[in-house]
Amino acid sequence: MRYSGKVAIVTGGGAGGMGEAMARGLAAEGLKVIVADISEEKGRATADALTAEGHCAHYLPVDIASPESAEAMATAAADRFGRIDYLVNNAALFGGMERGGLLSMEWDKLKRHFDINLFGGLIVARAVVPHMEKEGGGAIVCTSSTAAWLGAGHYGVAKAGVNALVISLARELGPKGIRINAIAPGMTDTAAFRGQVPPEHLDARLAEISIPRLATPQDQAEAVKFLLSDSASFITGQIVAVDGGSLFGRL
Repeated sequence: MRYSGKVAIVTGGGAGGMGEAMARGLAAEGLKVIVADISEEKGRATADALTAEGHCAHYLPVDIASPESAEAMATAAADRFGRIDYLVNNAALFGGMERGGLLSMEWDKLKRHFDINLFGGLIVARAVVPHMEKEGGGAIVCTSSTAAWLGAGHYGVAKAGVNALVISLARELGPKGIRINAIAPGMTDTAAFRGQVPPEHLDARLAEISIPRLATPQDQAEAVKFLLSDSASFITGQIVAVDGGSLFGRL
């Protein structure tokens, strides 16, 4: 096992999305997994299912837009398992996301989107990095999106910021023995995605992809596992599009 005995936090790891697949993939590799989610119902569902399957998992609540909540979660995770080695910054506001122009959307709603979809990852990293330093290093993977390159309104702006954040933090964290990268999922078969894209538009969207299918949550989880692993020990500050080649026809 590449990760046996180590501890990972997966934010947004509640049942029903990419985060659950990421938590499951890491648990299957022997990691102890903290499922951190703002939804207790969904977070506990993932953690309880993993525990019932013989894995070591625990749910902790977190609001990634709150530094106090992130600090409490990181402290509780370290207290629970004695260490933190990996962080998957997956939590975001996407399913049911309100749409609106950058110039017209209500400011408080727009700011809330940025607090979660951009600054949330930084807030959690600031809480977790001191615990990683105690172990001599670690690795972080953030969830960006191909929307970062496609002019996709406030969501795309936030994800472009995530990309810049990863590149900047790579320089800060490298001397601490911590790597940071991001995956940029393309269209992925989750309930959140299907709620954003009407079924009648899906075939036309798939026709633009080099591999003409939706990604699965497991596709994204496999990329996360690789970037966290020692197989990626000289990779940091990178944004890896897991999108079936969709960007080739759009840029």
